[in-house]
Parts: sequence; structure tokens; C-alpha cells
Amino acid sequence: MNTAKNGAELASLLAFLAEVPLFAGQNLTILTQIAQDLRLRTYRNKEIVFHQGDLNRTLYIVMTGKVRVYHLTLDGEETTVNLLARRQLLGEFTLIDGQPRSATAQAISACTLLEINGERCLDYLEHVPGLALAMCRQLTFKVRWTSAYAETLARFDTAGRLQHLLLLYNEQFGQVIEPGKSYLLDLGLSQGDLATLVGTTRGWVNDILQKWRRRGLVEFCEGKITILDLAELQRVR
Repeated sequence: MNTAKNGAELASLLAFLAEVPLFAGQNLTILTQIAQDLRLRTYRNKEIVFHQGDLNRTLYIVMTGKVRVYHLTLDGEETTVNLLARRQLLGEFTLIDGQPRSATAQAISACTLLEINGERCLDYLEHVPGLALAMCRQLTFKVRWTSAYAETLARFDTAGRLQHLLLLYNEQFGQVIEPGKSYLLDLGLSQGDLATLVGTTRGWVNDILQKWRRRGLVEFCEGKITILDLAELQRVR
């Protein structure tokens, strides 16, 4: 998307920005100014957005698709730490503290991301009333999520970790099939990816999902998890 946007592009972009928590509440004049500084980029499935250790300070906003964030160990093993979807921010830690990227970000579906130059974004944070506080709220949200994730890893066995993470992601991404009962989680993750989220092997994740399938709790197919009975999944021990 070029800096000079046509009327239809601009209207669509402004409608989207009004839904992004970072910009919610900003007036049309500010949103229009920000929109002119945004660049839209598309990413293929499995394409890297940025690598752990990169120094660029670009801020990204997920417009469509999902992005997996993962750490790489010294021996090259991946540990998935989060999934990001529509309206969520990506890369704000490096924007704020100027340190190298702490993780790698990878598209796990075809994605469109909005990008804004780091220095330009910092200028907005310094001069637009309310924007810095909104960024603080977004950072706090991620810290709370990370705390819940860390507690899950520390307190539960493999099945418990998988259960709690599915419930957390269902709150964020779950698409209602039958209210209060069944939900679709289109995470775009393989069983191997799920294993890196809960700190186990693909074989263990497969065994757990098969047991839950036989109990009528979940179905798993091509990265999509269908929660068949939410109440029963919540009671799994």
C-alpha cells in the first residue's frame, strides 16, 4: 500500500484502525495521519516476519491471518510462546526498549500485516494524547498472558498444560459453533507446534488428543481444533 492511499483504501484502513485497541478512541484526524504512515505487507504461510536477534524497530499490526512467536535455543530447538491474530500488535518490545528482537515471528497462514516505522511510531507515542497509555495497556495484556502461560507450565502435567492453553486460546480466538458447548480453534498449528507450546513431544500431544477425541472432547484436523464439549474439557484432570 503506497503512502498516498485512494479513498476506498483509506476508508477501509480507518475502519480497521478504529478496532485496534492501541488506536481505539483516537479521533479521525489522528487516525488519518497514522494511516498515511502505515505500509501493508503480505506474508505467505511459514514466511518469517522477523528473526530473533534482529535490530529493526518496526511495529506490526496483524490485519488478517495468524503469526506464531517462538524462541530458538542455542541448539536450534523451537519453543512457541504465543500466537497473534487480527488487531494484535507484534514487535512492540523492541520498539520500546531498543533491544534486539527477543523471538522469531512467523506467519502460520497467509497474513497481511500493517507496518509502521519505529521512529515514526515513537513520535506518535510521545505527542498523541492517550496513545502511550494505550500502549501500556497492550503491554500489560501481554505480561498478564505470559504470567498465565508460565503458571500453566509450572503447575500442570502435559495434559493439564495442553488443556489450559486450549482454554486460554479459546477465549481469544474461539469461534462459536454451539454457545457454551462447542467452539472452533483455527490455530494453524501442527501437533509439533502444539508440543513446543506445552514443552513436550509431538507423540505425547498426539496421544492426549486421541484420548480426548475418544472421550468426545475435541477433534483435531489440519491445524484446526474443535472443542466438542467445553464444560467437560474444563473438568479434565
